[in-house]
Amino acid sequence: MKVGIVGAGAIAFGMAALLEQAGHGATLWSPSGERTRALAAGEPLVAAGAIEGTFKPGIATSAAAVVSGADVILIALPAYGHKHVFDAIAPHIAATQTVIVSSHASFGALYLSRLLAARGAAISIIAWGTTLVSGRQTGPAKVQVNTVRKTVDLATLPTSRSAEGLALCQSLFGDRFVDRGSLLAIALSNLNPTIHMGIALGNMTRMEKAEAWGQAESVTPNVGRLLEELDRERLAIAASLGLDVRTIFQHLHLSFGVPYGSASEMHQAMHVIGKGGAGPTTADSRYVTEDVPFGLVPTAKLGRLTSHPAPLHEAGIALFSAMYGRDFTAENDLLAALDIDALSLGQLQTRCRDGYSH
Repeated sequence: MKVGIVGAGAIAFGMAALLEQAGHGATLWSPSGERTRALAAGEPLVAAGAIEGTFKPGIATSAAAVVSGADVILIALPAYGHKHVFDAIAPHIAATQTVIVSSHASFGALYLSRLLAARGAAISIIAWGTTLVSGRQTGPAKVQVNTVRKTVDLATLPTSRSAEGLALCQSLFGDRFVDRGSLLAIALSNLNPTIHMGIALGNMTRMEKAEAWGQAESVTPNVGRLLEELDRERLAIAASLGLDVRTIFQHLHLSFGVPYGSASEMHQAMHVIGKGGAGPTTADSRYVTEDVPFGLVPTAKLGRLTSHPAPLHEAGIALFSAMYGRDFTAENDLLAALDIDALSLGQLQTRCRDGYSH
């Protein structure tokens, strides 16, 4: 298949390598044009780690170009760029195409569904609970792929197309997906925001001072207990909605292959086997600038909407806003555009089942 990838960071590069390795065709689009400059000049994409090889993905120079001719459009950039690229690609999407959001955040699939409904277009939008690969960009045309996850949760909007969505992802990437059946479940399935919250709070001075530090090995017992308590808040919200979502322990086991234990013990095991990764070396990290407004804020909103408040999530939002001198709640442009606060729980559940096209 031909896959147009919107984004050109570590995840986009890793996904391009994975697709090309599997015999599919990948085309990358950098909305700014900066991140594909080396590739456009002829440098090959070099992947190391969990994916090894040299690849020559296509390069698109516009939203129309990355969509044109693609069977699938894959969104692979930080959530603070999702609204911008949804606005850019929506006018060009055809009814025969499918969009995968990797990973889904803050009801972005609903926003894209509404844009397409305004054009009378009805497509499948597949939301992933996390990225299929993890890693870091190590050069203008290089990526270190730390992990290709064995299991990824997904949901398809509208749910009437769930079987088609699952089959498409399997044909592209193999039998590694679990259909959670609801966009609401995916909204509560991404554990990165809560994990990154604990890691960033516990290591903020290291980030600010640009120190080199191991991420997983720095999930000490106290940080690990915070992650577990954050997870209990998320699981309570999911349970109140009758949703089945994975626990932090399942996430770490399935993503990194470490044995079950406490959150701290599992992170220490990741470090021992070389899957611990490096911590951020700047406070201007997506661990905060993306995950707080687009991860913690939606979860806190769902907690209030379901009468299962999430005080630790709320505290994290307030603490990071105080630290950074910013109102992270106000930085979520997707929730503002959707006016989520005006929807009742029942209305939100209906939208998460049918989207705006049905």
